[in-house]
Formats: sequence, C-alpha cells, structure tokens
Amino acid sequence: MSLYGRVFAWGYDRFQARMEREFFGRLRREMLAGARGRVLEIGSGTGANLEHYPRTIEELFCTEPEEPMARRLREKAAGCGLPVRVVEAPAEELPFDDDSFDTVVAALVLCTVTDPERAMTEIARVLKPDGRFIFMEHVRAQDPALARWQDRLHPLWLRFGHGCNCNRATFETIEGSPLAIEDHRRGRIPKAPKIVQPLLTGVAKLPG
Repeated sequence: MSLYGRVFAWGYDRFQARMEREFFGRLRREMLAGARGRVLEIGSGTGANLEHYPRTIEELFCTEPEEPMARRLREKAAGCGLPVRVVEAPAEELPFDDDSFDTVVAALVLCTVTDPERAMTEIARVLKPDGRFIFMEHVRAQDPALARWQDRLHPLWLRFGHGCNCNRATFETIEGSPLAIEDHRRGRIPKAPKIVQPLLTGVAKLPG
C-alpha cells in the first residue's frame, strides 16, 4: 500500500464529513432502507453506511480490499450495533458461495473497481434468485459537454481520487450484467466537483 493510500484512508472520513451531514447521510438512509436478510456490501471503505442500515437485517458482510481502509472499517463496525464481518477481498473475487445474499450493496465503489464487468458478474453470482442489488454511484455524465470534461480530467482525477474513475458508464455496465435494473434515478451530488456530480441510484434484480 502506497503512502498516499494510507493518508487517503486516514483522511477520508474527515474530508467527507460535511458532505455526509448535508447530503450523503440522508441518501444512504433512503437507499439502505430496502436492505433485508443477509447483506453483502462491497468496497465498504471506512464504513460510512454502517449507521444507516436497518437494525432488522440478519447479518452484514463488508468487503474492503485495502488494509488501511479495512482497519478503520473494523473499528467502526465494532461499535455499530450490527452483526458485521469484515472481509478483505476485491469485488472481482468475492469469497462467498453462489446464492448467498438477500441484498448486495454498492455505494460509491464501482468507480474504483479494476474490472467493473467482472465485479457485476460476481455480484449476480452471490445474490439469491429473489435478492436485490442496491446501488448509489457517481457516473459518466449524460450531458456530452460534461462527459468530455470528465474524459479530459480523468487521468488527473484518477490519481487525486486514489483510483476513482470520474467517467465510468456504470448504468451501461449494470444494464449489460446478468442483472436487470428494476428502478433507477438520476441526480447530482451538490457541492462536489462538477466531474463527479452526476449521480445514479437504484435497484437491480436477477431476471425471472
């Protein structure tokens, strides 16, 4: 792990505190209200979602591939009042059996995975036939002018954001996966840099 990666993990909650109070906290509560049963969250970072899960879920598995983030995640999970297990694993290689989870959650993480198509295949694999995939992601802009700026600034943002891709076509990736999008909304993240303002939230399921 690079020095910047450790600094990024150390400062993440501090950098995001105001945004969580003013925007993301409410959005997380709204999206996670639909989580039920046995839940898997991929790329949990430092655990920003933990306080927003319904206390009625049975069990929560949080994956996080980066050790500095996972260490902070474990500390936060210990006092959150939920049955949480932290697993250090990437989204592209989930160490779980097929049809294991009633709910899978991705919140501001598909922008950072190395192989989003493979990650979606893994999500579909571990989801039960009647399960739900809840997603909340910043995505490629629908406005062509802004999308061009995302492409131009992508190399710089990739380094600044510790692997965050500001121009990921996440809607198309989910649509092209084994899952079917049941519901989605487009919006924007207020007060964020314009290239990461376009927001996509929704729910997908296995067809049939």
